[in-house]
Amino acid sequence: MAIATAFLFACPAALAADAAAGEKKAAVCAACHGEAGNSTNPQWPSLAQQPAQFISTSLFMFREGNRKNDLMTPMAKSLSNADMNDLAAYFAAQKAAAPKHQSKPENAAAGPGLAKKFNCSQCHGPKLMGQQHIPRLAGQQYDYLLSNLREFKAQKRADIDGNMTSAAQALTPQDIEVLADYLAGLAVQ
Repeated sequence: MAIATAFLFACPAALAADAAAGEKKAAVCAACHGEAGNSTNPQWPSLAQQPAQFISTSLFMFREGNRKNDLMTPMAKSLSNADMNDLAAYFAAQKAAAPKHQSKPENAAAGPGLAKKFNCSQCHGPKLMGQQHIPRLAGQQYDYLLSNLREFKAQKRADIDGNMTSAAQALTPQDIEVLADYLAGLAVQ
């Protein structure tokens, strides 16, 4: 898969991604991910302002069956590499909405320490805005974050390099709740 993923991002189509074409292709995505990629459904992630490489990599993983979801896997099956890159360019260019979630004060206070302790900011960036193939966590849906952290811990959710599954093994159920609450309330920069 690493070779295929490297090809996906090195090929000329990846370099010539078309955000305008991505906007047209994204119409079907709005049902779950919201207008301009800002989800209002707590169980679906917001795609707005996510790193383009993260979006195209996720779509590729769904298409290839490396990441499974009852709704996304069938949606990604028919996407070409160009489609994935166009969608990624479109969503990466959208402004993320301010989070509606308000973190509990005690979790807002404990969250930065846990994010540092478990190296969240090392991979997801100092403001947890994501980078390259690593997603933005700041302002993401609380239920989505909670569910995904639990799935990584249980080794039921795949990521491109296994780092997230490995990192989640040290998290306690309380750590997961605190981190999800903290991250969901973070302002998007």
